[in-house]
Amino acid sequence: MVCPLCGTRRARRGCPALGHQICAVCCGTKRLVEINCPRDCPYLATAREHPAAATVRRERHDVDLLLHRLRDLNERQSQLFILISTFLLRYEPPEFHALVDDDVAEAAAALAGTFETAARGVIYEHRPAALPADRLAQALRVVVAEAGQQGGSAFERDAAVVLRRVEEGARESASADPANRRAYLDLLARVLKDHGDAPPAGPPDARSETRLIVP
Repeated sequence: MVCPLCGTRRARRGCPALGHQICAVCCGTKRLVEINCPRDCPYLATAREHPAAATVRRERHDVDLLLHRLRDLNERQSQLFILISTFLLRYEPPEFHALVDDDVAEAAAALAGTFETAARGVIYEHRPAALPADRLAQALRVVVAEAGQQGGSAFERDAAVVLRRVEEGARESASADPANRRAYLDLLARVLKDHGDAPPAGPPDARSETRLIVP
């Protein structure tokens, strides 16, 4: 039986998430990235107990990349960065096509521009040209606005800094791996999703994430 994911290698592992057999390579490379593995999967448990050296190196590299995005950010900015990142992981586009890094970069750039002009006392909404990016920007703006209630111009400046970091990450990832249109989003998924840090995609509850962001 040929693996239905790659279409080339023999399927030898029963995947509880997909309900059919897949090859060992797809099991190892797509685990928790493209496959939503249940916690009781024996292959997942074995991999966590005895990770391969290449896996350990990849995890360290991923963490280093994300920490680079957090460089020089203060505590509130860092928390906002994580809030935005986890929102992106759960975001489901209304048009039902997969979110890609270009959408993230354009949405973050437009929203950062809006907050930058607002911090200078100018009310002007920057809008992305592409419809998917525009829809993402509108959804993301609700989340950020909820987090920054009564934060004033200081929060607007913080939000602009963080959104520029998100834009930077998405653009650099796309440039480094042009064949993967979700390189940055995949990075966030590997670092955050596996650790259970992704809250539902929606405005943060005033008693949880918002309380962490606003002083």
